[in-house]
Amino acid sequence: MTDESPKEEILINVTPREVRAALLENGVLQEVTVERAARRGIISNIYKGKVSRVLPGMQAAFVDVGLERTAFLHASDITRSNGQGNGNGDGENPDIRELVREGQDVLVQVVKDPLGTKGARLTTFITLPSRFLVLLPMGSGIGISSRIEDDTERQRLKDELGMIVDDCDGIGGVIVRTAAEGASRDALRADLSFLTKLWAAIQVQCSKASVKTLVHEDLPLPIRVLRDMVTGDVERVLVDSEADFDRMKAFTESFLPELTPMLELYKRRRPIFDLHGIEDEIKKALDKSISLKSGGYVIIDQTEAMTTIDVNTGAYVGHRNLEETIYRTNLEAAVTIARQLRLRNLGGIIIIDFIDMEVPDHRERVLEVLEKSMSVDHARHQITPVSPLGLVEMTRKRTRESLQHVLGEDCESCNGRGFTLTAETVCFEVFREIIRQHRQFEFDEVLVLAHQDVIELLLDEEADGLAETEEQIGKSIRLQPESLYLKDQFDVVLI
Repeated sequence: MTDESPKEEILINVTPREVRAALLENGVLQEVTVERAARRGIISNIYKGKVSRVLPGMQAAFVDVGLERTAFLHASDITRSNGQGNGNGDGENPDIRELVREGQDVLVQVVKDPLGTKGARLTTFITLPSRFLVLLPMGSGIGISSRIEDDTERQRLKDELGMIVDDCDGIGGVIVRTAAEGASRDALRADLSFLTKLWAAIQVQCSKASVKTLVHEDLPLPIRVLRDMVTGDVERVLVDSEADFDRMKAFTESFLPELTPMLELYKRRRPIFDLHGIEDEIKKALDKSISLKSGGYVIIDQTEAMTTIDVNTGAYVGHRNLEETIYRTNLEAAVTIARQLRLRNLGGIIIIDFIDMEVPDHRERVLEVLEKSMSVDHARHQITPVSPLGLVEMTRKRTRESLQHVLGEDCESCNGRGFTLTAETVCFEVFREIIRQHRQFEFDEVLVLAHQDVIELLLDEEADGLAETEEQIGKSIRLQPESLYLKDQFDVVLI
């Protein structure tokens, strides 16, 4: 292993209950995927489910697949009896009641993990991916990845695969993945043979399986990395587990022999994620604020509805004028935002509030830099032009939970609000609660239990308010600090 960092590399850290994979470009962390044994993602898993409820008003159905929450199946994600598409752009969808009925058994695949309080999103349009191809048993035709831009290569792949498909009867549709660029006919044939055998095995398993059970589970993370993340730019894959290294090597030798030379077993004492400061970068990815090298900063706020991103100049003052300062800050922020979206795995609706720019060319250039920086993102996304309010609206496909949701939880102090009440506000609530209790009950004395900061404020700046409350109720008020109380917690005890 050389000291020089390759253009792209993937580092895989394996512990008994957790696997993490990091994608680095020129030594800089771009993506991180975390899979825990207790919370393993279920995307691409295939289940034999039962329709528990049909909702005509939503044109959807809830399907019980044996998970904690029933999963969601929209009419647009249901294949027709004639084998035609999944409703994405092939005309209006039939009524949901014509497609499924309550109590019906259905073979479904997960396209989106459960997120928050929402159940998994399902489709009956099964897809089976391999290294070069995606088999669509319910589909038809041959599609080529839009990331393969060379027209000659696109036509070659279509012709090669066409000849292979002609030799097979009733295999459905096939999509050629980006990784297939330059692949030989034999490699494509081997891929398709593997997928057809896999689909046949799934059909047999489905016929035997009981309802609400898992029929086919997607590959574990280390193997999925080889299938989905290794592109032509990746020069090596480092893994720190000998057992997983052996499994990955066996997989590549059987299905992806060209990837075997890339695999390396990491044997150094230094933890693998300490290389290139990956652990520090993961911690930074949980912060709301990201500092820019120029002195500016970016604020990222995740909410249930959307993610909002605000750009600020901070300490950056530029060298020419205010407009130049704003322009340079926005350019740097555009690159940073694109990386953070990948690193944090943020999806859904994203609103970016760049600093207002007066020069139209500057706005266009910032948008171009953002689009270029996002072009390497594997997740499907769409960016709109700058709005009249100076906002950039975009969407990014959300399939798995964000890094923040995987690694964190709501703060006990603020319950996810992002703030807590001040000690002063709590003091006023204490006064109101004492008066409320005085009007309802008889008592001789009041004991207030609260955080130390609140008690100190009641004895100092709010001492006059405390005295006035004692006078109003005609009873004495005792104060007692509680070390286990949060700042906005208190109790009023009547004695």
